[in-house]
Amino acid sequence: MDLKGILAIAGQPGLYKMISQAKNSIIVESLNTQKRMPAYATSKISALEDIAIYTYTEDIPLADVFKKLFTKESGGQAIDHKASANALKDYMTEILPDYDKDRVYVSDIKKIMQWYNVLVDLEMIDLEEPAEETDENETEESDTSTDENTDQEAHENKE
Repeated sequence: MDLKGILAIAGQPGLYKMISQAKNSIIVESLNTQKRMPAYATSKISALEDIAIYTYTEDIPLADVFKKLFTKESGGQAIDHKASANALKDYMTEILPDYDKDRVYVSDIKKIMQWYNVLVDLEMIDLEEPAEETDENETEESDTSTDENTDQEAHENKE
């Protein structure tokens, strides 16, 4: 799942996609309304790909949490972000049993559920890894094997 370029802006509802960069701001487009607007450096802008959830063992990237939600819900909507605090905490415990209950607040869980539901509505969540990584790895492996074969052939020719 690729959350690259998807942003949350404090004080603004919903999620945004980065379109371009201006002199003293970035141009973003709302994922819901497709309206564009500038987002200035004074705004608190968070990239979803940089967000992680605290657990007792390690921090889990938001993309991995979304994958767990997607699997649990079979690609459907998660619990409503307006549900009671206890319901949200119980639901989060089902998804991440070892999430740090002292450092992950109910407001954080609400945002996670809201963002997940928006991304599911827009069909932006998938469980497939980006194809670019596998293509690069295959290319590197074939380049290495070609180099080894060339070295071996050169060695055989010398003999």
